[in-house]
Amino acid sequence: MKRADSVGSAGHPVGMRSELPRELHELAWAQDGVLTTSQALGGGLTRAMIRSRLEQRRWQRLQTGVYAVFSGPPGRPAILWGAVLRAGPGAMLSHQSAAELAGLADRPSALIYLTVPGDRYVERIPGIVLRRSARAGQTVHPVAVPPRTRVEETVLDLAAAAATLDDACGWITRALGRRLTTQARLQDAMAMRPRVRWRRELAETLTADWDGVHSSLEHRYLRTVERPHALPRGLRQAGARQGASAIYRDVLYDQYAVAVELDGRAAHPGDRRWSDIRRDNAAAADGIVTLRYGWLDVSQHPCLVAAQVAQVLQLRGFSTARGCSATCPVTEVIARAARPRLAAG
Repeated sequence: MKRADSVGSAGHPVGMRSELPRELHELAWAQDGVLTTSQALGGGLTRAMIRSRLEQRRWQRLQTGVYAVFSGPPGRPAILWGAVLRAGPGAMLSHQSAAELAGLADRPSALIYLTVPGDRYVERIPGIVLRRSARAGQTVHPVAVPPRTRVEETVLDLAAAAATLDDACGWITRALGRRLTTQARLQDAMAMRPRVRWRRELAETLTADWDGVHSSLEHRYLRTVERPHALPRGLRQAGARQGASAIYRDVLYDQYAVAVELDGRAAHPGDRRWSDIRRDNAAAADGIVTLRYGWLDVSQHPCLVAAQVAQVLQLRGFSTARGCSATCPVTEVIARAARPRLAAG
């Protein structure tokens, strides 16, 4: 009989042993090659048969009472299924682990995160972070497997666990930017929660004014640079053409032909750097001045960024910026612009 020594492209183990009863084989296939002791016994196997397969290394133990019914290295789907089945009825992947499957997180987390119903006690499991929720039945995705929280619930869970407001808003803007959910769905999910950390601030990111903000850095720019200094409302992710390709500018002050590009990375990979240069050059060819800022600029020196943006905008006809305080650099920019007018008068 054929042995399962590899994992297919969809994550399913290749060639699971056909010696399993048909219904049990189908169940194992649906669970990426993973079965529990109770499932195996209920499907017609005996404890002696399970023990024999383990001793012959035709099966392997993933968790206590949870087995991969193939001999090859278990893939990530089998590992996640093993964690869910180990935690028992009502368990679901949540937080970083649900984000991984939804495409919200870019890489698997070292720990596996699970949520179980609030009325269940599950003992500690090495490598697994367990949370209990009285709303588990409402938060589980209705059809996705392995069981996991809905995208909206995942986003709000991660926002609630974030260390800072910027990080919390970053989960929302990332989910929206990747088109994993919508503002309306997140609003509905938030309304169902009796307690939401940073509710007012997070609710603000789900209004029409914030539509198009795709990253935590864009969120911070709007909150600490654009709004407090009365800069014009920029277009977010403004589309343009660069030859045959579509490009997007983070913030475009279309009336004044000024673009702001925001980059939260510490450094550019080489190919992306040239892509950014080509985009800036294309903007210049269209008569658009491009200003580029990183995370430290916006997070540590928002008033200086605002002053520079205001100064460029003023050169192109904008005149209603304001300082956020008496010592704000934008105040000096406004004063300098007023001096020639006073002298002429």
